Amino acid sequence: MSFVRKSTSLKPIKDTVFVVAAAAAKDQDPSTCNATIGSLYDENGQLVAYDSVYDHYDSISHIHKAKYAASFTGNNDFRKAVASWVFQGTEMHLPHTVIATPGGSGADFMAIRNTLEEGDTLLIPDICWGSYSLMADMNNISIRRYTMFEGDHFNLASVKEEIEAIQKTQDHVTLVVNDPCHNPTGYSMSDQEWKDLIALLNEEGKKTPIVLIDDIAYIDYAYNPKMRAYMNHFNEISDNVMIVVAFSCSKTMTAYGLRCGAAVAVAKNEADVRAMEIVMEKTARATWSSIPNAAMEEFVWLTSEGLDAYLKEKQGYIDLLRERSGIFLQEAKECNLPCWPYKEGFFVTVKVENPEDLDPVHDALMNAHIYTVEVNKGIGVAVCSLPVKKVKGLATRMKAVFDAYYGRKGK
Repeated sequence: MSFVRKSTSLKPIKDTVFVVAAAAAKDQDPSTCNATIGSLYDENGQLVAYDSVYDHYDSISHIHKAKYAASFTGNNDFRKAVASWVFQGTEMHLPHTVIATPGGSGADFMAIRNTLEEGDTLLIPDICWGSYSLMADMNNISIRRYTMFEGDHFNLASVKEEIEAIQKTQDHVTLVVNDPCHNPTGYSMSDQEWKDLIALLNEEGKKTPIVLIDDIAYIDYAYNPKMRAYMNHFNEISDNVMIVVAFSCSKTMTAYGLRCGAAVAVAKNEADVRAMEIVMEKTARATWSSIPNAAMEEFVWLTSEGLDAYLKEKQGYIDLLRERSGIFLQEAKECNLPCWPYKEGFFVTVKVENPEDLDPVHDALMNAHIYTVEVNKGIGVAVCSLPVKKVKGLATRMKAVFDAYYGRKGK
């Protein structure tokens, strides 16, 4: 006998990040390196909470913090602010709508749930944030994975191959691209890669409708200030293509616990946008109801009156991320530690392409007091939380562990 839905898996969540992070916290060895935490930390090992955000947030009245949002889709000024922020510096000509969500994860969940039926298949990268799979599983949706890289660039041919495989069994396709600042590799697609991807979706869209979920959780930490230019290609989508942008205030405002974000749906036809807005509003009402009112107010203020101070403070941490990642990648290159292509962002991922090697390599690193995140096809290193002094020498230490492991394996 069971009291839960039969289609729901009873396999417990294996969230090893918290387990490994806890082990790292207990390790008192001076050489201990905790590269598991996927949040922004300063050089003193403290979680970053922007003064430009929280000084103003603390001034918001208790009543305003306590009351409900104006709508299940979010406060109108917040929705307008999100659209302006997401598409800043671009020329968005197509109909679009914004639905407030609890973080970028809420946007991802809502897009997956409302574009696929139970028993359908979701297309995700072979290297990606693990919660995409969990979201699919909780909605009784299967997954297929496209190979993300071909050499040092985005593997468009694999995307095409996997889309066409799905089209043989269902009459619509939903795929995820986590770009820019991909979690966990730090890859960002070029403008040409985005142009080619949109052209591919338009071509495949002649056979079935296609929804592209673009998860931009880390976009505000891109090293290139004009990174959003790729969104101009959104204007080129056909009638049979929709894009849902998953935006996260959690990263943008260093407000992980406030749970604020948005889904931005873009399509060529107003009726399609409105249909998505209706089903997403219903999903919001049936799950989280509304998101924190004060978090939305803070974002509106921050992206208007508080903008200059915020951008200055954030840029200091972007520069720090660039320094940390640069040190790690340079040392990795010098010692021949193989990494997946990185351009910017919170994470660098070291290659471990044979799945049989992942667990033992990860264990060997922990035995060497190096705590990392095990991901598909690699070992994730959260440079976002590592002070420079801990980054220096880390690649060399990891290479020594890799060499020792593969040396033993080869004997």
